[in-house]
Amino acid sequence: MTEVPAHLIPVFAPYADPDAVVSVPLLRLTMLTDRLIRIEYSLADEFEDRPSQPFWFRSQVVPDFSVTGVSDGDEELLVETDYLKLRYRRGAAPAPETLTVEIKSTGKTWQFGDLAEGNLRGTYRTLDAVDGKVRLENGLLSRDGWVLVDDSQSLVFTDDGWLTPRNAPQGQLDLYFFGYGRDYSTALRDFRKISGPVPLLPRWALGNWWSRYWKYTDASLRKVILDFEAHAIPLSVFIIDMDWHITNTGNQASGWTGYTWNQEFFPDPEDTIEFIHEHGLKTSLNLHPAEGIHSHEEMYPAFATQMGNDPDSREPIPFDLADRRFAEAYFSLLHHPQEARGVDFWWIDWQQGTLSRMPGLDPLWWLNHLHFYDLGRPQNGGRPSKRPFIFSRWGGLGNHRYPIGFSGDTIITWDSLAFQPFFTSTAANVGYGWWSHDIGGHYGGIKDAELYTRWVQYGMLSPILRLHSTANAQLERRPFGWDAETYRITAYAMRFRHRLIPYLYTMSWRDHATGETPFRPMYHDFPEDEAAYLCPDQYTIGSELIAAPYVQPRDAETGRSRQVIWVPDEAWHFFRGLHYPAGWHALHGSLDDIPLFAKPGAIVPLCDPDDWQQPGNLEVHIFPGASNTFDLYEDDGETNAYQAGDYTLTHFALEWSDGRLSFSIRPETDSRTFTLKFRAISQPDRVIAILNGDNSPVAADYDSETRTLTVSPPDLSGEDTLVIELTGQQILRSGKEDRIRILQAMVSDFRINNTGKQVLYSSIEEIVDTPQRLAAFRVLLNHAQLKAILEVLMEAGVHNVYHAIDPILLLWNRNGDPAITYELSTEHPRRWLSHERFQLEKDRVPMYKGFNIPQDLKETRWKVVLKYGELLTVE
Repeated sequence: MTEVPAHLIPVFAPYADPDAVVSVPLLRLTMLTDRLIRIEYSLADEFEDRPSQPFWFRSQVVPDFSVTGVSDGDEELLVETDYLKLRYRRGAAPAPETLTVEIKSTGKTWQFGDLAEGNLRGTYRTLDAVDGKVRLENGLLSRDGWVLVDDSQSLVFTDDGWLTPRNAPQGQLDLYFFGYGRDYSTALRDFRKISGPVPLLPRWALGNWWSRYWKYTDASLRKVILDFEAHAIPLSVFIIDMDWHITNTGNQASGWTGYTWNQEFFPDPEDTIEFIHEHGLKTSLNLHPAEGIHSHEEMYPAFATQMGNDPDSREPIPFDLADRRFAEAYFSLLHHPQEARGVDFWWIDWQQGTLSRMPGLDPLWWLNHLHFYDLGRPQNGGRPSKRPFIFSRWGGLGNHRYPIGFSGDTIITWDSLAFQPFFTSTAANVGYGWWSHDIGGHYGGIKDAELYTRWVQYGMLSPILRLHSTANAQLERRPFGWDAETYRITAYAMRFRHRLIPYLYTMSWRDHATGETPFRPMYHDFPEDEAAYLCPDQYTIGSELIAAPYVQPRDAETGRSRQVIWVPDEAWHFFRGLHYPAGWHALHGSLDDIPLFAKPGAIVPLCDPDDWQQPGNLEVHIFPGASNTFDLYEDDGETNAYQAGDYTLTHFALEWSDGRLSFSIRPETDSRTFTLKFRAISQPDRVIAILNGDNSPVAADYDSETRTLTVSPPDLSGEDTLVIELTGQQILRSGKEDRIRILQAMVSDFRINNTGKQVLYSSIEEIVDTPQRLAAFRVLLNHAQLKAILEVLMEAGVHNVYHAIDPILLLWNRNGDPAITYELSTEHPRRWLSHERFQLEKDRVPMYKGFNIPQDLKETRWKVVLKYGELLTVE
């Protein structure tokens, strides 16, 4: 490929506006925004203008800034914006005393060489063979208020879109200083401005994926699809793992790399793929390209000829994607014919290291880049018919441009599951919002129906739900392959996942258009609230929802799983309708409980699980407590319709006040049915429908058990505007009756004597009124049961989040009850003979308090005694 095809050349804008550039001898500054400065240092006064791997768009609107000290003879250069003040001692090498930036919002000053101690982390290349947590790479956000990205060693693009080493002079620095304080959302949006947006995902990517490392045949593949259909569990993607190709090669190739269909398993690949497509699914083939092209491949002669080799030599052709000729043959001979057969996208399962023949080039990064752009090439001489999409591991900063991520082969343990919510949401700190995990885990572990169930429930609330496992017949991933309870619960989760697609697709559009990553930590929205940094298990799903999945097994004595959540304002359990006021709450859930919460004023559109592509009926859930708007984005789901302006927005608007609610719909689509679910309100006095300015009859039904008003207006088209007005309704918040029901349900699951259980059950109302009455049941309850009741009853407790990068010990006392106290002590397990213990603190439990346990104390046992008057618990 002496000439790079046009579709492989990205659109770049690497040259900054000259008015944004400040130059003095040895130093060049580019004011990319008023809080993002590019700092270049070169003894040769040679600076880099080509686009680098992460940064493509330095041509930005020039921010307001002032400059002094640019004249010869000046000792100090001073550049100042409304947010930053940079000082540089002219002519000096960067050092703590010569190069500083003051962040005005925090009053702190960064000095060259400072360590990034407050960095909130980013993501990690792969979770292969990980059991639990790993130390994540640094991200773009920091509680210090600044982040420094060193881009000095990255490769740069040539004018024709190929990567090349910089060949920079020795000692040259290329730094990007992010000085955003705690304005995390703006930091990430500005990063996207200079690096490029996240592409809009194809709609089908947001449904359920089936994937398994298995020697499928055409017949067994069809059976899997038909079995899911028979059990009414929708799928949108079927991945064919590596055994689609020849693995017994007859030569020195290991069989992991391959491009020739195994005719024994798939005698007619086109027919197999056509069957997948006829059943409404997309498909992908697994790639392990590291071993290059061997002589057993059917395309070997053409490949060898194109590379200038003698086909009769049968010599292997090494993988070398940095070679333009190899890259051209790689795509035109190995991949385009398969795409012509119907392959929709590629699973780039690269596992062979970070080195290539081009110094500094990580093959994974280049595979991701080229595959993404190649799949978006023009088809049949026209504009691209496919929205580019790949499935691969994280290749480094800038890889948000190539979704989605494959997180690797995790071990099947509770520790692996517990780490994934934190791992996934934290990736938003580098703009990488679309991880796909092996739901159920990949290998090892033990068969555990509860673990499988919780993993599927997390998958429902994760960016991509992809069932997967290694080639082990004992690793069941089909919901209907388990017991009846597991099947019922996991099938429900997978169906609900498809119901969420309209909402998730809108969030993908927002991610692309505005840089708002859907799956993100709580501190993105609440950066000044310390509590937002103490809840690594929970995260937002778009603008309307918060998730806090159960990631630990049920306690044998309570029969319940436990999770602790932080509610910043107030929220409602999406499925159960229960209200949670602001503050910390302990959840003790049964196996079918899924902790998904709606924010005040949330508007959540759902579809039928079998009608997710272009749904004709939408069920819209509306929660009280705040006014809100929501624009539902829709297009054809897989072409570049958005860029062409071929899309629709259905506008929903909620105006809320106690005693009055107005909800309007303004669609842009053809005729569609809407079912409106007004949640967590009392029965209104009046329900009025106004269609195009005139009163219209409307069906309305109130369910007091679920506290939901269902309104079924007439079908609407793009010419219509509908307004539903409710009067006399009240918001339903938590009360005594809710707490009684929660505690009675918990007690029913406790493993205790049935006679005592009945007495306790009957006494719950009295205990809620007078918590001291619980002391009479102390002999009946074990520690776990007492702790569970006290946490719900008193709304106070202690929580140990061991699976965060730095473990967190959390105390909370939502109501500020002064009678609740704690004693914190430590002991080292290797010093138990000497009984070496240290009491650290003893005090009343505050509204909340978090302890970050340093890594150097990870072997230390932290003991917390929590006293609720006469009752106590030990963590």
